[in-house]
Amino acid sequence: MIPSPPRLVPQAGPAAWAGSALSPADWMLPVGADVAAGLAEPDTPPAGPLAALLRQVAERLDEGRGFCLIRGLNLDRVAEPDAALLALGRQLGRPLPQDAAGALVAGPAGNRGFRADPADAAALLCLGTLPEGAVALVSAPALHNTLLKADRAALAVLYRDLPYGEGAALPVFTTADGAFLGHLDRAAMAGAGLDAGQAAALAGLEAMAEAPGQALALPLHAGDLLLTNPRLVWTRIAPGSPGLRRLWLERPGPRSLPEAFRRALGTGPAPQMVGG
Repeated sequence: MIPSPPRLVPQAGPAAWAGSALSPADWMLPVGADVAAGLAEPDTPPAGPLAALLRQVAERLDEGRGFCLIRGLNLDRVAEPDAALLALGRQLGRPLPQDAAGALVAGPAGNRGFRADPADAAALLCLGTLPEGAVALVSAPALHNTLLKADRAALAVLYRDLPYGEGAALPVFTTADGAFLGHLDRAAMAGAGLDAGQAAALAGLEAMAEAPGQALALPLHAGDLLLTNPRLVWTRIAPGSPGLRRLWLERPGPRSLPEAFRRALGTGPAPQMVGG
């Protein structure tokens, strides 16, 4: 029996943004020397200004626009950037392996389209200046709302399970305990046997993500730390972008991955590695 179509309603709030409507003040968290020093000391528990900064980060990921950029970390003071990134991440959640070898910090391979990392939060540390557009973000709730206006039938398709590799199936859009969740990873769907309606709905979604003004292209400099909530914000990293270190986190919050997603994406207690 075909399941009843979902009740399609617009997503409201600061997470439903268009890149053209944002300014750096909306997403940047510049840090002073005292906070930068704390970020550079991986073995020092956060306190004072650094603890306040981490609270701001958590709030922006969970209830804000779904991402923020910390600027001001002086990498000249960081002996081991991977260790510093890992230590900071542990203040926000539990690091997740990114490959079969269990690497917790890795360089992302890049992706030509927007994708959601299989984690509750993702952190990208930039070790050297990248050209604008090497990293871009798009709002999943905003894409949802655009598709709601343009093609409700296609949006309904994306609320149903779509095939992923290894026999898994997940929707692009769903809700859990009243919270909106988005997930997209076309690479994981490759060869999974999409039907014509599913393929058309995904193509329409991807075209909207590339529409002028929809995405936000970020200029990243050495020491920038970008944090995202992949349930709200999808990332595109240009292939061949050097000098990026990535960390995935499991963390409590209103938009944590549901258990069905964790099983399908391999981010449960015994991870089956996915991603790139």
